Amino acid sequence: MKKYLTLALMLVISSIMAKPKHDYVRIKTNKGECIIMLYNQTPKHHDNFLKLAKEGFYNGTLFHRVIQEFMIQGGDPNSKTAKQGQQLGEGDLGYRVDAEFRDSLFHKKGVLAAARDNNAEKASSASQFYIVQGKKWTDETLDEIRKKRMENRVIPESQRKVYKEIGGTPHLDQNYTVYGEVVKGIEMVDTIAAVKKSPTDRPLEDISMEVSLLKKGEARKMEKKLGLKNNTL
Repeated sequence: MKKYLTLALMLVISSIMAKPKHDYVRIKTNKGECIIMLYNQTPKHHDNFLKLAKEGFYNGTLFHRVIQEFMIQGGDPNSKTAKQGQQLGEGDLGYRVDAEFRDSLFHKKGVLAAARDNNAEKASSASQFYIVQGKKWTDETLDEIRKKRMENRVIPESQRKVYKEIGGTPHLDQNYTVYGEVVKGIEMVDTIAAVKKSPTDRPLEDISMEVSLLKKGEARKMEKKLGLKNNTL
């Protein structure tokens, strides 16, 4: 009996001490909050975002560009001290992150992806990111956008299903690196996307963010609740 009790205790301890399969971050705003799971398949973007979040870089930056049925964008370092009405989107940290395109990662609603300029390598901004809101598509509209903006690239049937049932922005696939997804609080994205904004798509009311890393215990609870259904590994 003692042997079995010891084994059970060891299993409990092992479960408690187990490292989560993913890293998670919380983005908190005055329009709500969300939790994002960072993908392991995009290690350069994963590590870069995690580093900036741990350093507190994103705290006080704004969601400076929002377009309903498309995405909400943030992470411009210049937005921390921006005056009302100032155009944003050109700020950077002096380096880029190499593109990490993966066939299995696509622009469904709720994904976290890296903004970038028009560099030939399609390398990402060091800090600017966007979260996809997107819209739902039909087979007809997917075929149309595939011909016009996706160089007739084949959209896998499994991804077509998601674009039709959940939504997203398919024409961005394989052009901007996707490196995470919202696993809780997608309502925040919908709320921010719908705010009143200027002609340059900057919200008339500043929407600043606080970004923090979930501790291991909270991350383990999140993964247990998700059942890793959102795991794309």
